[in-house]
Amino acid sequence: MSKLTRRQMRRRIHARIRRKVVGTADRPRLAVFRSLRHIYAQVIDDSVGRTLVAAGSRETGVADGGNTHGATAVGAILAERARSAGIRTVVFDRGGVKYHGRVKALADAVRAGGIRC
Repeated sequence: MSKLTRRQMRRRIHARIRRKVVGTADRPRLAVFRSLRHIYAQVIDDSVGRTLVAAGSRETGVADGGNTHGATAVGAILAERARSAGIRTVVFDRGGVKYHGRVKALADAVRAGGIRC
């Protein structure tokens, strides 16, 4: 039996989370992807397989996605876009990574922006 890599473990955990977390039209899924340098988030309606709004740290106006300040900026941008799209409540999908650091900062910024998750 071979040892799993970090990426394989994250994907296995994410698949386990996705069995339980499903976005609907009433409550879409807020999916977070964290790389070493950037962080991305999108609100997805899984019933039709469509991304409703998205934000990432590679956009202009975000200083750095590799730290919590950048993640907070991405969360604020996403919350603003979600509110203007009429989205008030989402279900949070942490993407197979631990809920701390940048992922937690993004979620807190989304909540501070008026979105329930």
